Amino acid sequence: MQQVLPALDGEGRWSIPARLNMARQCLNQPADAVAVIDLTQGTRRDVTFAALEQMVDGLARAMAPRVKVGDRIGVLLSQSPWCVAAHLAIWKIGAISVPLFKLFKHDALTSRINDAGVTLVLTDEGGVDLVGGLAQAWIVADIGVSGGDVPFADTGSEDPAVLIYTSGTTGTPKGALHAHRVLMGHLPGVVTSHDYLGQEGDCIWTPADWAWIGGLFDVALPALAMGVPVVAARMAKFDVNECSAIIAQGGVRNVFFPPTALRMLKAQGASIDGLRSVASGGEPLGAEMLAWGRDAFGVEINEFYGQTECNMVASSCGAGFAARAGCIGKAVPGFDLAVLEDGKPTDGEGDVAVRRGAASMMLEYWQRPEETAAKFCGEWMLTGDRGVWEGDFLRFVGREDDVITSSGYRIGPAEIEDCLLTHPSVATVGVVGKPDALRTEIVKAYVVLKQGAKEDPEALKDWVKDRLAGYSYPREVAFLDALPMTVTGKVIRRELKALAIAETLQ
Repeated sequence: MQQVLPALDGEGRWSIPARLNMARQCLNQPADAVAVIDLTQGTRRDVTFAALEQMVDGLARAMAPRVKVGDRIGVLLSQSPWCVAAHLAIWKIGAISVPLFKLFKHDALTSRINDAGVTLVLTDEGGVDLVGGLAQAWIVADIGVSGGDVPFADTGSEDPAVLIYTSGTTGTPKGALHAHRVLMGHLPGVVTSHDYLGQEGDCIWTPADWAWIGGLFDVALPALAMGVPVVAARMAKFDVNECSAIIAQGGVRNVFFPPTALRMLKAQGASIDGLRSVASGGEPLGAEMLAWGRDAFGVEINEFYGQTECNMVASSCGAGFAARAGCIGKAVPGFDLAVLEDGKPTDGEGDVAVRRGAASMMLEYWQRPEETAAKFCGEWMLTGDRGVWEGDFLRFVGREDDVITSSGYRIGPAEIEDCLLTHPSVATVGVVGKPDALRTEIVKAYVVLKQGAKEDPEALKDWVKDRLAGYSYPREVAFLDALPMTVTGKVIRRELKALAIAETLQ
């Protein structure tokens, strides 16, 4: 089985060309080869690289007169050939793409579009209403694919290409600015987590949306760059039977399943044949889940680890070594990982960190120099997670911040708190994750009402649903007379977290 990892030299060091454009990298395949297997319309349509490049050139030609190098252009599209074509077109003319999620509501879109300075959004008919007056919105399918070729911008590997917003784990969402090298930085981890992706007959899919780094850079774009067909399919809500049908209709052999999808499959006793690799990331899987996966899929579930700022840094690989339950694999070749205590590597528990120079590492947080500086400690980028080494396996211990992991999404409490504080009945609020058997955690809000206001938990849930993302609203709302506060007036979330945990034990 192939074990040569792309983007690395013979000694496992990064080999990144000085001049690099991700659009060229993704389109550099035989014209008649299948790029995207499109199942979004209910029937199968194979989109070749030649057809994809025509779509890219049509969009690039339309944008070229009004878009300058370095401009930020939004992409508000779900899984589809047009989604990847939009990103490639933006990179082809030297602009910066900003992935946006179709489930975002007005406030979530406003914060990201305004922060990035987005003036144009590439979307579909449904997305036009979502964008509203925040920016100009173009329906990609209306632009057409006619005309001649558009030249690739002469971009360098360190030039900005994509601005991906975090979930806002320690405040409002931050834009992680990545360079054209970011795709090459993902390839070793993607190949490793799929038991050396690129074997004859490989075809990849994920139920994760391509608006997030996991769907876009762990699946869709690496597949194009490697010439592996990627399936585009959408489910309004994860459904086990529909999932199995997509895998069968698309001829899928390689899947990235978020942990919540795996739990749903396990709960319904699902079994899927014909898969060559299954990868999962976002939160650790236990020994029971790994054992079930071997029976249900006939392969090991390969766990991987990373974050928006620097992704695919550790991974398991069933074809290369046996997994260890509770661990998130070994450092992916090319990445130098450490566990730090007081800024120095330790053999005990500490802060998980990645050495500077990794190809998938961000350039900076967009227009946030102080927060960029705080992310680093000397030569190390701090992940904000705690871990410990077990030989060369990395065991995930927990998160230092207050991130909520729910159904595979990393949700920052600050954005939800800010939203609830705009409700006329809310005086103060604290948001934490409450343990949940299916979703890992659910969002729980502890609210202090203004004097005279009535308790109406459903109204507060709907308030967040209508303004942020559908997955981030509080599934439970509790009312308190006062919140635990520091002397400086900050909510002590760890006390609320302890209260939420205690509730699950009652």
